[in-house]
Amino acid sequence: MNRVVRRMDLPGGQTLEIVQGDLTEEKVGAIVNAANEHLAHGGGVAGIISRRGGRAIQEESDAWVRQHGPVSHREPAYTSAGNLPCRYVIHAVGPVWGSGDEDQKLADAVRGSLELAEELELDAIALPAISTGIFGFPKERAARVILATIFNTAISSPFSHLRQVRVVLYDDATTALFSETLDRLESHPTD
Repeated sequence: MNRVVRRMDLPGGQTLEIVQGDLTEEKVGAIVNAANEHLAHGGGVAGIISRRGGRAIQEESDAWVRQHGPVSHREPAYTSAGNLPCRYVIHAVGPVWGSGDEDQKLADAVRGSLELAEELELDAIALPAISTGIFGFPKERAARVILATIFNTAISSPFSHLRQVRVVLYDDATTALFSETLDRLESHPTD
């Protein structure tokens, strides 16, 4: 069962939550998949989401890529959620560590996911620690980029539909790291 470890009220009245648990159990408008540009959901978070959600997710992803081409960091794709308890899966392409300009690419993936959730008129979204698995992005740095991007996007582009953003993390160490990073962000929001 997923549990909220830390909660922060954002300036526009939204909430940002650090959650420990299973992303595929989130009952929100959309979960974010840490995807590759071809939406080939073989391993990591993407593989888990695809297996638990069923064949529809990969089939719709393949159709998306055929129609639109590879997915960029800035403009995620989305599909139905198949058998998952959410409505959509937003497929965000995070950077591979060492590819250059990783912080900006990760911020673009997070911002693009939030903007797409708003466009889809969703009230809640849940995302993982994008790029910190097989893409090798250092977790501490990713925590700063992901949480600051959520905070800054809420300030610069107040959402009318999106009211809740949940960062769902599986293990104790990553959950603690994101929680501590959120504490620092709340104490010093302009850093």
